Amino acid sequence: MSQAALDAVVRLLDLEAIEVNIFRGVSPDEQRQRVFGGQVAGQALVAASRTVDQGAVHSLHAYFLRPGDPTVPILDQVDRIRDGRSFTTRRVVAIQHGRAIFNLAASFHLDEAGFEYHMPMPDVPAPDDLPDANTQWAELGEAFGEFMPRDRAIDIRYVDGLPVRRKGKTSSEMRVWMRADGALPADPVLHTCLLTYASDMTLLDASLLPHGTSALDDEIMMASLDHAMWFHRSFRADEWFLYAQDTPSSSGGRGLARGSVFTRDGTLVASVVQEGLIRRRN
Repeated sequence: MSQAALDAVVRLLDLEAIEVNIFRGVSPDEQRQRVFGGQVAGQALVAASRTVDQGAVHSLHAYFLRPGDPTVPILDQVDRIRDGRSFTTRRVVAIQHGRAIFNLAASFHLDEAGFEYHMPMPDVPAPDDLPDANTQWAELGEAFGEFMPRDRAIDIRYVDGLPVRRKGKTSSEMRVWMRADGALPADPVLHTCLLTYASDMTLLDASLLPHGTSALDDEIMMASLDHAMWFHRSFRADEWFLYAQDTPSSSGGRGLARGSVFTRDGTLVASVVQEGLIRRRN
């Protein structure tokens, strides 16, 4: 269990309120060229949620505008677009160096009775029957030293193997089990924001599978462009969920990837779509 690593991510999501509708977040002290997109999205959703008195987020739509600078704080400015009886809408702009790096629109809904249906979960091996990411990276040897064993806030177990191991093979789907690797308080907002954080970790990789390559290919340039999520049912991020991902299209230097999130008992709890830049370096 990597409780310390998970606690560090939880602290990242605990924004400082510096003025009405303005929140400040920081980045981890790591050697990164840019801020991880899932962190920016998760922090923005936290900011939006802290201005909402009722209802839970049911959808978000976001654009990554500029790379985030990991050496300076991120200011999240919330616009209270609408407070309705059933639905509440918020817009968040994340700002660094006086410029917008990310924007997000989120809608919140008071739970109500209605039709019930969800697609079935794919038949895959259980997470306990699969090696964790540290084990899988260690098997690849010293060439992948930066991915070697370390504390990870999110335990990821690839059903179909690491994308780098699938180089030269073509496919259109990728399934991974995930969970926050430690104990979390019973705060539904935190669990939703942690899923938002984790949802950006593997999704765009799926868009490269039909081309027999991966993000670790030196010829490939990748960046998230936009990200959308729909939250269907409640869940806990510290319990196993299956992230079933596929890609319907790639063209014009962009790839589209989709993800369905199932709890271990097969319940669909969230849907994700992301478009990203997938470009060969000249």
